[in-house]
Amino acid sequence: MHTYLKDMLECPACHGELAWQITERGEKRIEVGDARCTECAASYPVWDGIGVFLLPDLPRNDLWERADNELAEYLQEHPDVERQLMEPPLEVLSPADRFYRATVLEARGDYAAAKAAEDSANRELYTPDYLACWDSQVNYLIEQVSRSQGPIVDLASGRCYLVESLARRLDHPIVATDFSPVVLRRDKRWLEFLGLYDRISLLAFDARRVPFKDGVVPTLTTNLGLPNIEEPGSLLEELRRIVAGRFLAISHFYPEDDEANRSVIRKAGLEELLYRHTALEWFGAAGWVVAVENACSGTAEPTPAGVVLEGARLDGLPVTETELEWCVLVATNRIH
Repeated sequence: MHTYLKDMLECPACHGELAWQITERGEKRIEVGDARCTECAASYPVWDGIGVFLLPDLPRNDLWERADNELAEYLQEHPDVERQLMEPPLEVLSPADRFYRATVLEARGDYAAAKAAEDSANRELYTPDYLACWDSQVNYLIEQVSRSQGPIVDLASGRCYLVESLARRLDHPIVATDFSPVVLRRDKRWLEFLGLYDRISLLAFDARRVPFKDGVVPTLTTNLGLPNIEEPGSLLEELRRIVAGRFLAISHFYPEDDEANRSVIRKAGLEELLYRHTALEWFGAAGWVVAVENACSGTAEPTPAGVVLEGARLDGLPVTETELEWCVLVATNRIH
């Protein structure tokens, strides 16, 4: 993480000031160290350049870690399946199997082959409408934030698709965040391979307890990250606390009369932010002024299942063909 973040961060547990002990640093980065709260004595490590500000009292379901471990264990137990996944020409594999092959190649450090496999998979995992609408939102968001000043903090960055686009097209410092240190370690290696790591910092925290001080984030972004975070009311209030400028959230909404997908969304507890009217209500109740911008609609279908990894799917939604409304939610803070 870059040293400039020291002035922006505080204890996520009690909002106390942090005392920093840096044991290894680069020219502009903290590589190894510890931040200890001067009020409650909570300790937050920095290792391998990643600041970890996770709290033990918040339960987490790290799907990134679980998926990586399950795939590695399964292939180790079934070497014949691993050969079927890794040895044939890429083009004979299903899109899902290409993506899982990319995951294995990443773990082995073969990033060039992993990128080729992932790019090939993504072109066929999603409908042309889905890809066009997503590209439109990314382009719109980047145009909007290009006029901002200061660092861009990206929430729930996951595999850093939005962060990668931001880094390629803007000169801003960028902070990629996620509650999973596993995916952030992956992101660091990937961004180094792409030559984009220089301006990017990596922070692990739970978005319900953010380690930023009040009003220090000029621009907050996220790429389809909101619905996966529990407790939308407290989440949006916490984000409003830290944002001085705007929060731009790439979002898509399901039609409310789509009963097949609605049933799955309800069982997963994701209704609040996957429907337009409820998402806007939650933002308003948390004190944001929010606008729906760059809206477009397109057909989405269930992602195809794996063949070698029989039945494996990347996404749980949609479960049947539907029409998604895409947009960028642009929220401003009434306080600042």
